[in-house]
Amino acid sequence: MPLTRIRGRPMSELSDTELLDLFRKEESRHYAFNLLVNQYQRRLYSFIRRMITDHDEAQDVLQNTFIKAWHGLDRFRADSKLYSWLYRIAHNECLNHLRSMKRGLFTNDEAVWGRLSTTLDSSEHFSGDIIQQKLQRALMRLPNKQRAVFTMKYFEELKYEEISTITGTSVGALKSSYHIAVKKIEAWVTTDQTKTDPSTS
Repeated sequence: MPLTRIRGRPMSELSDTELLDLFRKEESRHYAFNLLVNQYQRRLYSFIRRMITDHDEAQDVLQNTFIKAWHGLDRFRADSKLYSWLYRIAHNECLNHLRSMKRGLFTNDEAVWGRLSTTLDSSEHFSGDIIQQKLQRALMRLPNKQRAVFTMKYFEELKYEEISTITGTSVGALKSSYHIAVKKIEAWVTTDQTKTDPSTS
């Protein structure tokens, strides 16, 4: 059976179950994983890039995400959607990367914020109108977990139930975190404090 189509449908349209069935067969394991990468890498990169800002570092985090997915996919249980499982790995990898920045050259939140903002200024990925630039800069000022919640809800348009599955946080706590983040961002953008050190606010 050719690997390009199943039941007359392109492989890119496979369900999670069909994709996992292919992955668990030795002869189609690598091909199935390549399909998974092609299907989800752009969306995961978008989330990771908004968390990390630097392209090369975001690519490293994305690669680590897929490496962990490769090693863990055999143990994946279909009690959640595949993309939610991948987002959970990406979310954890982002938080680990940001924590490692604090343990390394950037020893506190202000230093990390400064580094992320510098990368933001020089990145073509975040080009846009002034409001969008202010929004992204304000996003960088949020605590890491709050920034992840806002990014998944506002930019990725995930439902609270999906974000709860990804983060392991209750829907009620997520709603509270998101609304607090919105108020902070609105205040920063309105008063144009997005270039101010977060330790002064």
